[in-house]
Amino acid sequence: MANQKIEIVPSLLRTPLYQLGLKLKARFTNFSGWEMPVQYSGITREHEAVRNEAGMFDISHMGKFTLQGKNPIEQLQKLVPSDLNRLKPGQAQYTVLLNPQGGIIDDIIIYYQGEDSTGKQQVAIIVNAGTTDKDKAWLLQHLDLNAVEFQDLSQDKALIAVQGPKAVQYLQPFVEADLNPIKAFGHLQAPVLGKTAFLARTGYTGEDGFEVMVDPEVGIELWQHLADAGVIPCGLGARDTLRLEAAMALYGQDIDDTTTPLEAGLGWLVHLDTKGDFIGRAVLEEQKANKLKRRLVGLQMQGRNIARHGYQVLSSGKVVGEVTSGTLSPTLGYPVALAYVPSQLATIGQQLEVEIRGKAYPADVVKRPFYRSKNRG
Repeated sequence: MANQKIEIVPSLLRTPLYQLGLKLKARFTNFSGWEMPVQYSGITREHEAVRNEAGMFDISHMGKFTLQGKNPIEQLQKLVPSDLNRLKPGQAQYTVLLNPQGGIIDDIIIYYQGEDSTGKQQVAIIVNAGTTDKDKAWLLQHLDLNAVEFQDLSQDKALIAVQGPKAVQYLQPFVEADLNPIKAFGHLQAPVLGKTAFLARTGYTGEDGFEVMVDPEVGIELWQHLADAGVIPCGLGARDTLRLEAAMALYGQDIDDTTTPLEAGLGWLVHLDTKGDFIGRAVLEEQKANKLKRRLVGLQMQGRNIARHGYQVLSSGKVVGEVTSGTLSPTLGYPVALAYVPSQLATIGQQLEVEIRGKAYPADVVKRPFYRSKNRG
């Protein structure tokens, strides 16, 4: 009998909150190698809970790094287009890691925690789950590890996002620090349920809220307390509709290593005038000087037809671009999408079409975000 090649399929990673999801009969899916809940009680219900009150997400699958040393901010400066010297202790910067072509390796958040008693700077970095290994390799390649200590806490910590206009109200009873003075993109270390925790007023929903990084056993306890208090558990489905309404990019769809931050509408992250050299700077300077060939735009479909990822965008019957993300907005009640189109077709009010099942349907270029919360901290 001939030898048969047996393919070993690696098992999916599970977060510390996985068993809680099973008890709640969540629907799971493979997301970047993790077995993650798509929904618990229904995407629309979960979406509306975040927009109107509060919802909570298990985001423990995201990459979690720390840097400690004399100059981590200075070292990170050469890897991102944003001027990190602007950061004061307790502040954070959403930014992107760039390759030499100006393409986005990943979108990340850098949290500057200040100096400890020995004068060493403390920095936390949260990255996407699907790019954790790639980001880690890139950082280790470019950081001076004689000057900074790198730690990967990705599988050692639980991470819970509590989002919505009443998020602070629900979370506050379990935190031994006043959360109200913390501004958007502010962060602090404080006891949660009596144990050390990292809390940041950041999120991926377009609403106010906090992301809480704790030890796994504390995360399980916090999740149960929040659920008992009435916070709705939410899955990746609602996370996607919420972030798309807020026009927040999804790595691997709206942005990737072939798109630059200028093309992706993230020009506000690029601080060419206030910082020195960084990887990809020359490409961004050239794009800024000679104008962009394409841009990421927001589309509002006319009617109920949904423009989904990969659908072609047309102008005068010709293919001019491709939809990167699209959904029926639960909040607005009509379909919205993001797509790359030539710059000359990126003007607000421009009429385009999206091909859906062989037929072209009208769409208008509209201002982003599609939805803007009045409740953000």
